[in-house]
Amino acid sequence: MRPIVLRGWEPPASVYGPGHRGVDLAAAPDTPVRAVAAGRISFAGAVGGLGDVSVELAGTGAPPLRTTYQSVRASVHKGDVVAPGDVVGFLAEPGPRHCPRGCLHWGLRRGETYLDPLSLLPPWLLRRGPSRLLPVPGAP
Repeated sequence: MRPIVLRGWEPPASVYGPGHRGVDLAAAPDTPVRAVAAGRISFAGAVGGLGDVSVELAGTGAPPLRTTYQSVRASVHKGDVVAPGDVVGFLAEPGPRHCPRGCLHWGLRRGETYLDPLSLLPPWLLRRGPSRLLPVPGAP
């Protein structure tokens, strides 16, 4: 399923500058939130009053890539190992500061550097364009 991006990645010009250090993906409260890749839970708890889950991705170098999922009610604990597609939590009710209709804030970091999390997805999942009907062999 193609993600619906409500707000894209807008890297800040400086460490403390304004920007959007992840992407907001449309989702309803209570939607299962799944790990994008295999890794180990490095954090599951509250950050700034919002539920947050961080996953250090296996085999991604030093320092490893780390995905973050916010606003999530975690169903995992620090140290748990997850596979791609494993549920790490459930989307919480949207806060007053973020996505009034509900969204997952998804981030990606290597060390202290923020990266575009959509770079982890296969290009075909992000392509936009018209649907195409293909012939079905044997169909009249």
